[in-house]
Amino acid sequence: MTAQGDVADHQWVDDHAGPVVRPYAVTGGRARPVTGTFDLISLVTATRADVAPEVGLGPEHLAIVGLCQRMLSVAEVAAHLDLPVGTVRVLLGDLVARNLVQIREPNTTVGLPDHSIFEAVINGLRAL
Repeated sequence: MTAQGDVADHQWVDDHAGPVVRPYAVTGGRARPVTGTFDLISLVTATRADVAPEVGLGPEHLAIVGLCQRMLSVAEVAAHLDLPVGTVRVLLGDLVARNLVQIREPNTTVGLPDHSIFEAVINGLRAL
């Protein structure tokens, strides 16, 4: 092998993790999930305890199902798998489409003041 070939091979291997796979390879080049948007604090729960490998499911899909036997947020899933959140969102879309996970979206309207309060504050600030 040439020194140049050794350098190129070394770029694809991490000392601790082994071969490095770019996120787009994990998602098949997709940047958006087939379904859902998945907020960072959306909660993910597996619908089944055991999932056999199926066509179209990679090891990352199976890892998500395994992790989500207890409820986790999308951000926690990404952290546990050491994958970018965008990649995890695509994988979650695949799993939701196969009914392997359920997503509970955060309730964003709980505890927020009425718009009239914001308008009053803005008008008060303008008056200053």
